[in-house]
Amino acid sequence: MIGERNSGNDGAVTASYDDAQPVDPPFWKTKTLAEMTADEWESLCDGCGKCCLEKLQDRWTRRVSYTEVACRLLDIEACRCSRYPQRRRHVPECEQLTAENVRRFTWLPSTCAYRLLARGDDLPWWHPLVSGDPETVHLAGASVRGRAIPHRRAGPLEHHIVTWPT
Repeated sequence: MIGERNSGNDGAVTASYDDAQPVDPPFWKTKTLAEMTADEWESLCDGCGKCCLEKLQDRWTRRVSYTEVACRLLDIEACRCSRYPQRRRHVPECEQLTAENVRRFTWLPSTCAYRLLARGDDLPWWHPLVSGDPETVHLAGASVRGRAIPHRRAGPLEHHIVTWPT
């Protein structure tokens, strides 16, 4: 059925269930991390900025604690790296995530799309790929916007450990 004219005078066409076209599942549900294109891989980043917070690791327990202190390259308002293509030149310890090493980085935030998909979980409702809006990560309180402080103002990292969702 293509559609039917309603009996009102407005001449509107109403759709029926026969009009529904099958929708292909999104790429993150059909591809492994290793099968994704470079653009698909990059689009998995939700822009939360949590991975760009300074972290401390306990020498004996190996437990990782997040701080509110942003990497010096993190644009705290945008929650994005200000020098992403050159980040490793400016911050040599910045890790390059790959499909091969993502499981090894236990410090990745619990909401990180790379971590979630590597575990076989789905993306949260607020992820920009799901919501269609890059602001939902911030509206949901899942980003560092309004929480992180610049590295230059921090002082000792031990004074800035946070317990908000990481």
